[in-house]
Amino acid sequence: MTSPKSRITSIDLLRGLVMIIMALDHARDFLHMDFFNGNDPLDFATTSTPLFLTRWITHFCAPVFVFLAGASIFFSGNKKSKTELSLFLLSRGLWLIILEITVICFGWMFDPFYKLIFLQVIWAIGLSMVFMSVLIFLPKQVILFIGLVLVFGHNLLDVYDTPKIVHTDFLWSVLHQPEKFTITESHSIIIGYPVLPWLGLMMLGYVLGGFYSKDVNPQKRKTTLIALGLSCIALFVLLRSGNFYGDSWLWKEQKTAVFTALSFIDCTKYPPSLLYLLMTTGPALLFLAFAEKIKGKAVEVISIFGRVPLFYYVVHIYLLHVIAGVLFFATGHTLGEIDFTREIPEAPENFGFHLWQVYIVWLVTIGLLYFPCKWYDSYKRTHTQWWLSYL
Repeated sequence: MTSPKSRITSIDLLRGLVMIIMALDHARDFLHMDFFNGNDPLDFATTSTPLFLTRWITHFCAPVFVFLAGASIFFSGNKKSKTELSLFLLSRGLWLIILEITVICFGWMFDPFYKLIFLQVIWAIGLSMVFMSVLIFLPKQVILFIGLVLVFGHNLLDVYDTPKIVHTDFLWSVLHQPEKFTITESHSIIIGYPVLPWLGLMMLGYVLGGFYSKDVNPQKRKTTLIALGLSCIALFVLLRSGNFYGDSWLWKEQKTAVFTALSFIDCTKYPPSLLYLLMTTGPALLFLAFAEKIKGKAVEVISIFGRVPLFYYVVHIYLLHVIAGVLFFATGHTLGEIDFTREIPEAPENFGFHLWQVYIVWLVTIGLLYFPCKWYDSYKRTHTQWWLSYL
């Protein structure tokens, strides 16, 4: 059994690392000049290698976040009965969905009229938890089987994504195909994270949690994690090499050898393809295998972010948005230059910073986030109020 206050450092460290990397992507969203010019950092016609890799490295964030959320559910099951855990997952899942629609959407847009609601990773985790509130009553072997079917099989549904074959409805979008829906003339909703693959990944993370039970030999756990990690990477390379299966976005020869190599790892995130999930969870499993005994001041600092992920997630969006606003006015721009008639308020194309400047803002942001996260981590460790488990 895991005591209520015990933590697994390697998991906190991995989660903390991806939280830090995630802030880089969002700093780019708020500040990089190419974002305001409408250029996709993964478009080989307009991108550069540093810009591509800046976006690509953040692909690890959502899968690791969801995967480890599944493991956390298993750990919570060591402290609660199945009924208690089910009720907690149901209530926390619904809470996360509400949080996405309200607090998080406002943090992204600063739009009190909520003209656009964007359902992203927190929504996907919340809805997956709602499903998990029922699925945890199944035997672990059945959970493993369903998780594998969802992760390995959901790309078979890609054939139905073409509008000529089936009209995209809301339920289909919730399950598989990202889509935008008009609610009223001035309000829309975008489902960016269809739930099926994320639920499957969470289920596999739940099974992963069993490797950290007291009766599992640490060396056996390490060997198993290495085998699984290498298998994921090998299967990714095999399937990707001939564009055999697992991603409808095929890699192609590009104008340079470097871009061709980058095309090979440019996999679909919305929804996450099988190859995307193999490419990201494989290295994550290897990290867990080799980081179990790692120690040091840097480990402790990074782990603090990993121990308060939801708090960090919400605060970092607001902090980056405020920093972007300050820099907008500090560089001579005015409120009148922002087009508030659009669903996403649009800054002028001549606003934005070079990539190296975005990196500086990212590092400053991480430094500023450390102090509130450290305070909240300390508060959670020394207090037991029920609502702390929801934040």
